[in-house]
Amino acid sequence: MKKINAHIVMGFFLFLFGLNVNAQSIAKLEPKSIAPYPLEITYFKTTNIIFPSAIVGVDRGSKDVLAQKAKGAANILQLKAARDSFPETNLTVITADGKLNSFVINYTLKPSVLNVSMKERDNKNSIFLSPGSVNEVEVTTYATHALYSKYKGHKVKRSKYGIRFGLNGIFIRDNLMYLRLTITNTSNISYDIDQLRFFIRDQKKAKRTASQEIEITPVHIQNKITKIDGQSSQTLVVAVPKFTIPDKKYFAIQLFEANGGRHIELSVKNRTIIKAAVLPTLQINRKYTYQ
Repeated sequence: MKKINAHIVMGFFLFLFGLNVNAQSIAKLEPKSIAPYPLEITYFKTTNIIFPSAIVGVDRGSKDVLAQKAKGAANILQLKAARDSFPETNLTVITADGKLNSFVINYTLKPSVLNVSMKERDNKNSIFLSPGSVNEVEVTTYATHALYSKYKGHKVKRSKYGIRFGLNGIFIRDNLMYLRLTITNTSNISYDIDQLRFFIRDQKKAKRTASQEIEITPVHIQNKITKIDGQSSQTLVVAVPKFTIPDKKYFAIQLFEANGGRHIELSVKNRTIIKAAVLPTLQINRKYTYQ
């Protein structure tokens, strides 16, 4: 009888131990929530959010929130209300360091805070600037090298209305990417360029969801052109801050015709971007360089 009781007691303890192990395993599998940061914005003033890394994605929960990257800064997002007294909404920002930043947005006439830093306390006053104030001579030198380089890489091209638009080279040097673009006009009507814009955007946009895209502002354009005559071709190089693309997004390059309808968009996937060719170290004439 004593032996039987001993076995029962031992089995009971093993059962309790198993429950404890399973409980710990389940606890480890439980998802961790990310608490949103409360933020107030207004119609009459701009709110600035400083992130520790470059912004690669922005999702507005409502069109009542206007959002844009600060000019010349890849890590500063500027917010403003599109109208007064809008209902509570949210904002999600993804940065290049892989972090997801969540905000709950409310309207107020007079926000108590207009500048918010998401950086660590030790680095609160430092700002991660995109190469908007880089050495112009250095950028021009590398852009020229990319323009005449024999490297082709994976080509992305599209033809429409007698216009061929193609990306035939992606190069990287330090914190800048150099995109080589060729525009060919096979028609007899000259093509006047109105805009050349660059975006990271969703592959598919679901209905009833806010627009999710971020515009990339060029740092420098080598061989900047405004017109392609009929039966001619032009090549230029655009320098932009380096980037890669999150899942389910693509890099869009848009070419718009002035006073016309021959608009073309290139869709570039991340697997093409990560194959960028490294530009060799070049001798720069520092005598005439400036910041």
